Amino acid sequence: MPTDCISYQNSGYFSTLIHDYLEQKSDLKPLYNNFPTLENFEKQIIEKQQNFDNNNRIPLVSVLKEQYAKIDLSDSTKQNIKALALPNTFTVTTGHQLNLFSGPLYFLYKIISTINLTNELKSKYPSHNFVPIYWMATEDHDFEEINYFNFKGKKFRWNAESTGPVGRLSTKGLEDFFEIYALELGSSINANVLKKIFKDAYLKHDNLADATRYLANSLFASQGLVILDADNANLKRAFIPYIKEELESQTSYKAVQETIEKLKDYTVQVNPREINLFYIEDNLRERIIFENGKYKVNNTKIEFSGREIFDLLERNPEKFSPNVIMRPLYQEIILPNLCYIGGGGEIAYWLELKSLFDTAKITFPMLLIRNSVLLATEKQAKKADQLNLSWSDLFSKQDSLINKSTRELSPFSIDLTPQKELLHKQFEYLYELANQTDKSFTGAVKAQEVKQIKGLENLEKRLLKAQKRKLNDILQRITDLQNELFPNKSLQERQANFSEFYLEKGEELIPLLIKELKPLESNFNVITI
Repeated sequence: MPTDCISYQNSGYFSTLIHDYLEQKSDLKPLYNNFPTLENFEKQIIEKQQNFDNNNRIPLVSVLKEQYAKIDLSDSTKQNIKALALPNTFTVTTGHQLNLFSGPLYFLYKIISTINLTNELKSKYPSHNFVPIYWMATEDHDFEEINYFNFKGKKFRWNAESTGPVGRLSTKGLEDFFEIYALELGSSINANVLKKIFKDAYLKHDNLADATRYLANSLFASQGLVILDADNANLKRAFIPYIKEELESQTSYKAVQETIEKLKDYTVQVNPREINLFYIEDNLRERIIFENGKYKVNNTKIEFSGREIFDLLERNPEKFSPNVIMRPLYQEIILPNLCYIGGGGEIAYWLELKSLFDTAKITFPMLLIRNSVLLATEKQAKKADQLNLSWSDLFSKQDSLINKSTRELSPFSIDLTPQKELLHKQFEYLYELANQTDKSFTGAVKAQEVKQIKGLENLEKRLLKAQKRKLNDILQRITDLQNELFPNKSLQERQANFSEFYLEKGEELIPLLIKELKPLESNFNVITI
């Protein structure tokens, strides 16, 4: 069974909004800037050149050098950081939470999509530099979303408490966690590599931001990936005017609400607050609200007058944290960014933000859906061949797959559609007869038709059920294979951790993915490893 791909639209795992975006439906065109094609990047480069404040490159490079001070940089990453000071350098950015040991597999796919796109852009536009950025979501505070990962069907959870920005969270206490995980890994060469990566990342760094930077760098440094922690006072100084505007005028709420009205036929991904900012300290990240003429920090006794909060903003901008609505604006102000790469849910909320960017007079980035991947072993691909299953079959819902397989494996047809059609034709004569005699007789004919059709449908269901019992062994093999590839009836990339596959492929895993993934092709990749 060869490696294959399935369009996002046919995979069954993307929303109607994403389908319509990929098809560039006219109703959505006001909600994005340039659609991500290689040719359209020329327009995006020109717009960003005209709109980006190159003065913001100075603190960006300075902060990156500071954040990388204790890490061994590859020559390509060092060169990329240096290049960010130049006016002809642009970024492609992806963002991700600080999930323990990278969390689900799509962590890799986001970053590889970003790296591969910068390489494509360099080939197409050689007079410019393109730098892949991984924006760490260090200011998030929902620790329960990131404190675990799954390995071979088992959940490994870090039992700690965190109420502030997760990037500042101490990594103390992970020693016991590591010992348990190390036992599961075993003692192979690849297992020992994984143990070393985990120990060096989490047991030799003091906080989760530094640990995650080390982890991502150890996996992708040779590709020139630049990892940014934007929880930084020097970076936030450029964002001060926009924070002030948000506090004074609640600009983002008004702008995003207008866009949400245009998206009323779709599921709205996020809803704006009146003020889309948090107040943060090491152990605190709470919403800022305006109440009775005061700016208050929700669930605390902290409050400020207008003058006090603006004085604080000028002195300590790092105490102000943008939420999911304002964070993209912050990103595009401090980065010379052309394109944001994310999953379907992320792209859905970015589509709510175009009017906010227009109001702020900041260039809206191109929005690209990250590569999605299903990794299958050669053994699993062989099983699929033996069971006469296509990848499309395996992507279908399990009930549909079992019903389809039962019908195909049955030595006789279970489909009673011909009998239903014959019955309909027989009743046509009775309807004619009713019209010629007594029209009130039509109701009785209709009732009898419905009854007999329903009887055939019930027979069809019973026949299908009986054949499922007879074919139980082979249907169980089909179910088992699909459950292996789609754990918990969900996408593998949302469930499994990269270490499960690194254990088998080792250092070949990431180069294989880099070789296979094509970020500008809207396909779900199936890769046999």
